[in-house]
Amino acid sequence: MTTSRPCSIADALGMIGEKYSLLVLREVFFGVRRFDAIARNTGAPRDILAARLRRLVEVGVLEKSLYNERPPRFEYVATEAGRDLRPVLLMLMHWGDQHLTDLPPTVFQHSCGADLDPAVVCRDCGEEVRSTDLTARFQVPGWSAEGAA
Repeated sequence: MTTSRPCSIADALGMIGEKYSLLVLREVFFGVRRFDAIARNTGAPRDILAARLRRLVEVGVLEKSLYNERPPRFEYVATEAGRDLRPVLLMLMHWGDQHLTDLPPTVFQHSCGADLDPAVVCRDCGEEVRSTDLTARFQVPGWSAEGAA
């Protein structure tokens, strides 16, 4: 029996790595928080959207907030864990803009006035991170770059 590599990427994808989950987060980051508007903007079937929203609430990425008592109606708000996904979505969007389209459908403007060109930088030195700058340190016993020992 083979055991797959312990990996935070796999764990994160297990929670939010489905198309409609990521599109829900996109909408919440755009300020769209109500079920009908999220359904319209994502194109998600209502039953699938309801399941994805339930899951995102269960894992603590979104929280439900009552905005109408009669009938009870809720909107969805990003938690701290959800807000921490914004840079991930920005980098995913940047990748899509670079490799999948000629004209980016959305451009964000940074508070400095420039169009956002997101980059991963080292918090310690401030330099942009390139793949050639990185060395993996495996912290799970028995695992290395090649896999399990």
